[in-house]
Amino acid sequence: MKIHEYQGKEILKKFGVTVPRGIPCFSVDEAVKAAETLGGKVWVVKAQIHAGGRGKGGGVKVAKSLDEVKSYAGQILGMQLVTHQTGPAGQKVRRLLVEEGADIKKEYYVAALTDRASQKVAMMASSEGGMDIEEVAHKTPEKIIKVFVDPAAGLTDAQAKELADGIGVPAASQAQAIDTFKKLYTCYMETDASLAEINPMILEGNGNIKALDAKFNFDSNALYRHPEIVAYRDLDEEDADEIEASKYDLAYISLDGNIGCLVNGAGLAMATMDTIKLFGAEPANFLDVGGGATTEKVTEAFKIMLKNPKVKGILVNIFGGIMKCDTIATGVVTAARETHSVPLVVRMKGTNEDLGKKILAESGLPIISADSMAEAATKIVAAVK
Repeated sequence: MKIHEYQGKEILKKFGVTVPRGIPCFSVDEAVKAAETLGGKVWVVKAQIHAGGRGKGGGVKVAKSLDEVKSYAGQILGMQLVTHQTGPAGQKVRRLLVEEGADIKKEYYVAALTDRASQKVAMMASSEGGMDIEEVAHKTPEKIIKVFVDPAAGLTDAQAKELADGIGVPAASQAQAIDTFKKLYTCYMETDASLAEINPMILEGNGNIKALDAKFNFDSNALYRHPEIVAYRDLDEEDADEIEASKYDLAYISLDGNIGCLVNGAGLAMATMDTIKLFGAEPANFLDVGGGATTEKVTEAFKIMLKNPKVKGILVNIFGGIMKCDTIATGVVTAARETHSVPLVVRMKGTNEDLGKKILAESGLPIISADSMAEAATKIVAAVK
């Protein structure tokens, strides 16, 4: 789950990280009123969408008068903001953040994220913060400093100082930077985040350290522990089919191909997608129905897949362990009768496999059976072509 910048800053502030004063807005009038409330002579008007690169896309403007605040708010609200993270279709801007201006002397990057290789939390920092951090990572990776945190010990003072030294924080500001790093780590752990990023973290002219931006991703499996974070969810920023799938406890992600996939188990789902690509086609989705699939869940899964006009065929790949093949077969037959309009290939292995195949064969529906993943992929690719 992702949240907006202003929501991320609210979380950082709760953990003691210094952030600029800012007010979220949903209209031009609210933006002008926010600037008046904040006071000062310079304000930043920022589009709020779940994507980075907003500045390059024209979604961040510095205003030096209330008239400019009004003008920029009018330009940004409602625009289809295209960044390198939104794809070519872009994302409609429905919210703004109006923030006080900052005296930026230097921009840094810092983030906490899970490193699967070491099974620890990686704290990353760079002296090259700002809009081009991806380019820095690609072209000059040596400018990114990493420390790996033992969860039992937490981020130590020595590790935090290693980061501060590594990115060149001035001696007079190091204590603040170290404090910010440690609070970011604590925030990351206590909110069950999968990413907590400050980009840029700035050094102000007076030597203070401040989080000028905030990006969070949260582990969806842990959200039951954080109703206060769930309350931040913005459904306008999420794929409508993925929202619908979540109502039925289906793990669904839309992709760009034309073969729908219905699989039980995330690993098998990934392997199924790879197999489809291996045989010359592209998957239209990732869909894991899980171990407790019911006829209703399978039917809803079919409906969600077929909402996508690109889907020209469906591959069902089931390994019957906890989930019995006959249960899935019954669901597939019911779903196919309700929704069937494209070629359908079903491959089943495992518990009650023979019974499942019998249910499919006796359904009277034009379901194509397969015994192996290779055969299933070959048949669905041929059927679609």
